Amino acid sequence: MKKIAILGSTGSIGTQTLEILREQKDIEAVALAAGANAELLEKQVREFKPKIAALWDEAAASSLRASVRDLPVKVLSGMEGLLEIASMPESEILVTAIVGMLGIRPTIAAIEAGKAIALANKETLVTAGHIIMPLAKQKNVPILPVDSEHSAIFQSINGEQGNAIHKILLTASGGPFRGKKKAGLEGIQVEDALKHPNWSMGKKITIDSATMVNKGLEVMEAKWLFGVELGQIQVVVHPQSVVHSMVEYEDGAVIAQLGTPDMRLPIQYALYYPARRKLSGEKLDFYRLSSLTFEEPDLDTFSGLRLAFEAMGRGGNVPTAYNAANEKAVSLFLGRKISFLEIPEIISACMESCKFIGQPNVTEILETEAAAYELIKGRWGN
Repeated sequence: MKKIAILGSTGSIGTQTLEILREQKDIEAVALAAGANAELLEKQVREFKPKIAALWDEAAASSLRASVRDLPVKVLSGMEGLLEIASMPESEILVTAIVGMLGIRPTIAAIEAGKAIALANKETLVTAGHIIMPLAKQKNVPILPVDSEHSAIFQSINGEQGNAIHKILLTASGGPFRGKKKAGLEGIQVEDALKHPNWSMGKKITIDSATMVNKGLEVMEAKWLFGVELGQIQVVVHPQSVVHSMVEYEDGAVIAQLGTPDMRLPIQYALYYPARRKLSGEKLDFYRLSSLTFEEPDLDTFSGLRLAFEAMGRGGNVPTAYNAANEKAVSLFLGRKISFLEIPEIISACMESCKFIGQPNVTEILETEAAAYELIKGRWGN
C-alpha cells in the first residue's frame, strides 16, 4: 500500500487526487491539509482516516478538533502543521496542491526528508526553482509534475535520455477570451473570466488562464523542471486542449502527449510513475475529432504572458514579484476591487519596483512577496 500526504486536499487537485484513491484503492492518504474548509476536510478525514489533518486557519483547526474528537487523528494548524505533514515518516509522496508561496517551505522539508514530490504548486518553482531543483538532485528525490502540460512534457521525454531537447512547445487553451483584443476586455466581469471553455479548476487558476498569466507561470516552471533555456520554450495556443504539450528534438521530430482534458490523468501518472493504471472516464476518440488547430499567442492583448518571459529573463527575485503581484491582483479582481485589465498593470508595477536579488534565499523570497503586497496596498488598496 503506497502512502501519500496531500497539501491542499479540499481544492480542485486535492479532491481529484482523492477520487483516484477511491478508484484505485491501493494508496493510503496518511495526512490531509487544507486552508480553512473545515467542513469538507472533516468529511475527507472520516472517509480516508489520515493520521494527521491540518488547516492553515487556527480557528478552523479548533473547530475540526472538536468535530473529529471521536477519531484517532492529530489536528494541526499553520505552517507548523504543513511542515510536520511534509516530513512525516509514514508518507512516501507529498502532493503539493496548495496555492501560493506557502508551498515552498513544506516542499523543501519534504525533499530533505527524502519524499517524492507530486508537484501541482507552480509558485514553488517559479519563485524558488534555484533552491528546489538542486536540492532535489542532491537528495535524489524525484519531482513529478502534476500540471497537465508539464506532465505531457515529462511523458514526451521518457525514453529520450541523452537526446537533446531543441524546443518545448507548451500548449495553452487561450482561455475564455481567446481572439479578443484589448479593447474587448474592457468591462470584463468576474463571472465572464471564470467561464473556462475546457477545464474545471479553482477560481484563482481559472482567472490566471483568462489572463494567460497561468501559461507564463508554466513557462517559468518548465525552465526549471526540464533544464532548458528560456528561448527553448514556445507557447502555442491550442483551443481544443487535446495536445497537452510537445517536445521537439534536434532532428526535428516532435513527440506529443494527447488526451481528454481530465486532470486525473496527470495526477494518477505522478502517483504511480512509471506505471500506468486503468482510469475511468471518457477516452480520446479520434473519429470524433474534427480538427486540431494551433495559433500564436497575442502578447499585446495578453501582456501577462509577455511579462512572464521578461520576469524569467531578468531572473533572481523578479519572478517572485511577478507571482506575488498576480496573486494579490487576482484576489482583488475576484473581490471586484479592480478591473480585469488592471491585473497585468499591477504585475508590471511590482516588477519595476522590485529591488533585484540575484540568488534570493527563502527569507528574501518572502520579503519580495511582502514588498509587492505593500506596493499594491498603497496604490490599489486591500
